[in-house]
Amino acid sequence: MRAIARALPRSAVALPSLSPRMLRRGLVLLAAVTVLTAGYQFWLRDSSFVAVDDVRITGLTTDDAERVRTALSSAARSMTTLHVDHDALDRVVAAYPAVRELEVTTDFPHGMTIAVIEHRPAAMADLGDDSVPVAGDGTVLRGLPVEGGLPSIDAKSGLEGERLAGAAALHAAYVAGAAPAPLRRRVEEISTRADDGLVVELRDGPELIFGDATRARAKWLAAARVLADPGAAGASYVDLRLPGRPAAGGLPAETVAPVAPAGTTPATPGAAPVGAPATGTPATGTPVGVPQAQTPAVPPTAGTAPAPTAQATPTPAPVAPVTPAPTTPAPVPTDGTGAGAVAAP
Repeated sequence: MRAIARALPRSAVALPSLSPRMLRRGLVLLAAVTVLTAGYQFWLRDSSFVAVDDVRITGLTTDDAERVRTALSSAARSMTTLHVDHDALDRVVAAYPAVRELEVTTDFPHGMTIAVIEHRPAAMADLGDDSVPVAGDGTVLRGLPVEGGLPSIDAKSGLEGERLAGAAALHAAYVAGAAPAPLRRRVEEISTRADDGLVVELRDGPELIFGDATRARAKWLAAARVLADPGAAGASYVDLRLPGRPAAGGLPAETVAPVAPAGTTPATPGAAPVGAPATGTPATGTPVGVPQAQTPAVPPTAGTAPAPTAQATPTPAPVAPVTPAPTTPAPVPTDGTGAGAVAAP
């Protein structure tokens, strides 16, 4: 830095001098800001001038609604519109599992509105000796009114505090919570199978095989598309384990009309179908398409023309016998006396 300062001219390094009057004004302004900040922090934001007097609470439907409303109103009136203690409000509703979260807005100088967002019942958890509504995250919603029918899930693994215990029950609750409202009313039960994983039983509909709880919303959308397709009517199950490629199974098989082989006479109306035995003739039991044994041909009688055969068998041309060529014996040499010479062995 010193080397740079030496390289620069003195006029560029020297700070502009402030007059005593400008310096006094700056100090006064700094003092005023400090006083205002301290006054806001330690007096105004917690003073009665901005105290909360008008509290409005919305969204409560649980059986404990009156107690929750009283506790929230009491906590809110200890605050001001400039200083809202969100942690204190959350501690008030922590004892009520039906409350999911709070949304707080203020209306200066004395108004505050608290919107209570509750969990919505997604399923009825069967605990064996009791049945309680639960949210999509497995939270037990005791005292929350249940509207309409909810799917049943097996929760015999019990509870951990006010939440379902066991992965199977938690996953089933999550699938139930992700269901669209029109389909959720048709769900009777969500169970777990060894081979298929999570299976949703619909009222008057096919089984929905989810496999696991991943991509539950995408699987529900795929199920809605398949159920709305007329071509899937009558399916016994819909496999949603690949939501991009749902498969409807158990549809009735289509009957394919048999096709007559080439060269046969088409059936006339009222005639027996191709391959069926004639009336009064017992079926032979030979499967269609397997060649039957050939009946030997009857030789034609004299004066009648032979019956044409379906396929002529070519007669091989006669082959002339091969006659070996005659051989001429070779002359035997003599010794001049007329006797044949005997070859030495």
